[in-house]
Amino acid sequence: MELRVLAKLTAKNQITLPKAVMADFPDALYFDVTKENEKIVLTPVRLTRADSVRAKLSELGITEADAAEAVARARRARESS
Repeated sequence: MELRVLAKLTAKNQITLPKAVMADFPDALYFDVTKENEKIVLTPVRLTRADSVRAKLSELGITEADAAEAVARARRARESS
């Protein structure tokens, strides 16, 4: 069954998904966003805990090199104590 409802784009490029649409996806918190021809397609995805950590690190601007350096520093500190 096709459901058609309007969603308004805000000044901050945000869209609230209508309850009628989200009723079929009660556990969805994240969506893969793709552009197909002239359509925006949202596909619900489940993130693993590792995905959540990677997303937070990216949000904070922490690179893979930063994480590797922190681990090396912690290992050196543990070995010297």
